[in-house]
Amino acid sequence: MKRLVLILALVLSFAFAANVAFAGKIEDIKAKGVLVCGVKDSVNLFGFVDPNTKELVGFDVDICKYIANKLGVKPEFKVVTSKNRIPMLAQGSVDLLAATMTHKFSRDEQIDFSITYFMDGQKLLVKKGSGIKSTADLANKKVGTVKGSTSEKNIKAAQPKAQVISFDEYPQAFMALKQGKVKAVTTDSGILAGLKAGDDHPEKWEIVGAFFSSEPYGLGVPQNDSAFRDFVNKSLNEMWLDGTYQKLFKKWMGYDLPSGWEMELWPM
Repeated sequence: MKRLVLILALVLSFAFAANVAFAGKIEDIKAKGVLVCGVKDSVNLFGFVDPNTKELVGFDVDICKYIANKLGVKPEFKVVTSKNRIPMLAQGSVDLLAATMTHKFSRDEQIDFSITYFMDGQKLLVKKGSGIKSTADLANKKVGTVKGSTSEKNIKAAQPKAQVISFDEYPQAFMALKQGKVKAVTTDSGILAGLKAGDDHPEKWEIVGAFFSSEPYGLGVPQNDSAFRDFVNKSLNEMWLDGTYQKLFKKWMGYDLPSGWEMELWPM
């Protein structure tokens, strides 16, 4: 009898686990009433703390708000860094990542990605009049970037003779530039534009060089949940088609969406 009860208990536990797994991320999010988004808090224009309201704002934050609204739930934000964002999604601390994250095949081993929602490339931020115009000018010079980012790997490949100094966040790298500890900061041009725009004296800095990498940003989603990934992709398509994406781009970047790039649109 005890053996029968034990077997029945095991069967019920497996059935419960299967139901939870089958429920998927969408049902889980709707049940708790919030979409927990992992965003950065130190990348001007994309995810940063408004000095007046003390709230997280930015392009990535508004992307999350749009998707949460499509799900009929409230957005909730958790701060992530380049180093911990993928582990936080993989372990379930957040439901979605909107964190200036380049979609790379190597990252597909741990999480899945949405379609590309922002296209950028890597450049250099330097002091105006420094004489640095490209990665060729960084030989035997110190350049700052961020730990665990694609930028860290890209600059080492583009200029093997540069001395790469990696910081936890981009504002720290920019501070090192202002203090003369590095000669340049390198990452995606949109992030560099945010650093420059947020400085008290933006006229002292310039973004130089041609793109030396392709940085297609994707939203990070949990692995092996196609229903949630499809919902996110559909939401991004709807955002483009209803004009919200273009309005948010101009709101945060300060200029109209450049011609020649549009989001990957799928027939409904």
